[in-house]
Amino acid sequence: MTQPREAPDALLLLAPGCPHCPAVLEGLSGLVKEGEIGRLEAVNIAVHPEQAADLGVRSVPWTRIGEFELEGVQTPGELRRWAGLSGTPRGLPEYFMHLLKNGRRDKVEAMARQAPQRLLALVTLLADAESSMAVRLGIGAVLEEFQGDAIAGVMIPGLGELTRHAGALTRADACHYLSLIGGERIVPYLKDCLADENAEVREIAAETLAEMGAQ
Repeated sequence: MTQPREAPDALLLLAPGCPHCPAVLEGLSGLVKEGEIGRLEAVNIAVHPEQAADLGVRSVPWTRIGEFELEGVQTPGELRRWAGLSGTPRGLPEYFMHLLKNGRRDKVEAMARQAPQRLLALVTLLADAESSMAVRLGIGAVLEEFQGDAIAGVMIPGLGELTRHAGALTRADACHYLSLIGGERIVPYLKDCLADENAEVREIAAETLAEMGAQ
């Protein structure tokens, strides 16, 4: 029998005079009453500035729901959505998509350095046909940052599977991202791509293998 998902806890940093803080506090309080959030801690950073300093928070409202950190004003619907996603398989991919769309690639990179397994969320995003070009470019930028770093190696099996995806764009992206990760483990996947029906996929695979001296 499947265990019920545990409701996440939430933390809100607020300050006197903040025009948006009361609305976020009200939204979170409503979710506590409904059981969507287990516990809410609200901290006035004018009284406890050390809390903001410890978390690197520079503006309020700042909200953490489970593993998700949200900056600025959040509607009741957005708060409910993140509370519902917390602790689910879809949660981290959705959060990374949110960060990449909002230019917070640095946050994705920091979270990946803390726990490299989180990079598997990027593989999930790549497999999603609905992922925008901005998200795909963001994934590439993250991997460029980790180029030559063993951290990204966790993505190789998943990206290898995506080199056989039905969509040519996804296959091409998977090949490109594998090329950024590098290492001998990517060679079998790229060699298979040399026979791909799509010219771009074949070209990326061939160029990468040639650079590696692995053809």
